[in-house]
Formats: sequence, structure tokens, C-alpha cells
Amino acid sequence: MVAFSLKKNLLTIILAGILAGALPELVVGQNCGCSPDMCCSQFGYCGNGEAYCGTGCREGPCFNSPPSNNGASVADIVTDAFFNGIINQAAANCAGRGFYTRAAFLEAANSYPEFGTTGTADDSRREIAAFFAHVTHETGHFCYIEEINGASQDYCDENNTQYPCVQGQNYYGRGPLQLTWNYNYGAAGNAIRFDGLGNPGIVATDRVISFKTALWFWMTNVHSIITSGQGFGATTRAINGAIECNGGNPNAVNARAQYFRDYCSQFGVAPGDNLTC
Repeated sequence: MVAFSLKKNLLTIILAGILAGALPELVVGQNCGCSPDMCCSQFGYCGNGEAYCGTGCREGPCFNSPPSNNGASVADIVTDAFFNGIINQAAANCAGRGFYTRAAFLEAANSYPEFGTTGTADDSRREIAAFFAHVTHETGHFCYIEEINGASQDYCDENNTQYPCVQGQNYYGRGPLQLTWNYNYGAAGNAIRFDGLGNPGIVATDRVISFKTALWFWMTNVHSIITSGQGFGATTRAINGAIECNGGNPNAVNARAQYFRDYCSQFGVAPGDNLTC
């Protein structure tokens, strides 16, 4: 058994060396969270070239992906009237009233060219409606920048060694989609180029980074769900899972779905089926 174990370990080392040589541009480990200009390989690593953007590429500028940009303009869909129609429903003393802006959103969206431009024109409008439906619910119409009583919660997953928590930092919800947990802050930081683990508070102080974290989470976890026609309910599951779905919090599920219906109506597009989870 000892001899077999030694041979097995040696084989593992050799294979690791081969893979390292084959993938010289290795950047981020198996959860991806790549920057917009990099591909997520079939094995879950970020980089460029055939090994990353070829067969099995999960997301990013994959070689075999058909052109996704349908020519839709996010700025033309998210008008001043639409954005202000949301934020103006927040109380005048809300912190978010002086923080969230349409200009910051559009600047952040420039880093994610596939957002709101994938599929048909109706698909684009549905995706943008879905994004803002969740943002509206998560922030109370752009009222909240940070999770209510978030500082009293412990969002450190000590079992995640890829993105270890930094002493003195707290990874509670911040930003338009209330980014939470050390592994999300770490991965978002790598993709957007900020110190997510050492300085998570920047998500609540830099409005462009704040919107970028929301769009990073969306493009990493939700974009493929809504654009593949799985329905709005599946996006709620991707964001809050069992906390709300399967009877966890039906009021929250229904509130998100109603915002989605409202925004689809404003955009002149049908919301489709499967609106709850």
C-alpha cells in the first residue's frame, strides 16, 4: 500500500506539472469570477487562448460562442425616467439617494458588454428588467447601500481557503445586489481589480465599484439563466436560493416577481412564464 501511495502521489505531481505547462496563463482557481476580457475554461480557470476560450469554455469571449451582442443599447433602455422612477420612491433621507446614480450604473455596465445585449431585443429588455427587479428589492428602491444590521452578522466562511477572511473585516451585504460572504468579495475583487477581502467596505463607498460588483455577480451567476429562458423565478433561486425559494420566504419571492412584471410592462415586453421559485 505504501508503494502504491508513493506511485499515486508521484503521478499526481507529474500531472500537475503537465497541466501547469499546458495552461501557462492560469490566473484564478475553480470558481472563476473572471474579468470580462478573460474566458472561464471548462475546468473553471480564468485565462485566454485555446485552453480557456476553446472547447468547454463556460463564459467570457469563448471562441465557439456565437456573436451575442444584438445591438441593444443599455443606456437607451435604462433611461433617466426609468432609473429615477425607482430611486425617487426611496425616502429623501435614504443613504442610497446620494450614492446610486444612473451614470455610475452605465459606467459599470461598460465593463460587461454582454449584459442586456444577448438574444433578441425582448430578451435584452427582460434581462435588464430582471436585474433592476432584484436590485429594487435588495436595496428598497435604492435606499440602502449596506445590509440592515449587517455588521452584527458573521459572513465569514472559514472553510473557504481560496478567499480567506481578513481579520477585522466583515463581509455583510453591500451594493445593489448586497454582495455577501468572503468568497464573493474575494472573487469579485479579483475580477474587478479591488481588494475585496482586505477592503470590502469600498463596495459601499465607490459607486462604480458597487455597481460593478452587482454586475459581476449577475454575469457570473444569473445572466446565463435569464438569457436561456429559464424564467425569472430561476434568477431568484440563483440569488437567494432556499432562503426564499421552496416556501422559504414567499412574500419576498412574490415581491421580486411583481417588480419584474412592472419593469417588463414599462419596457413593453412580456415577462414570460416561471416567475416564482
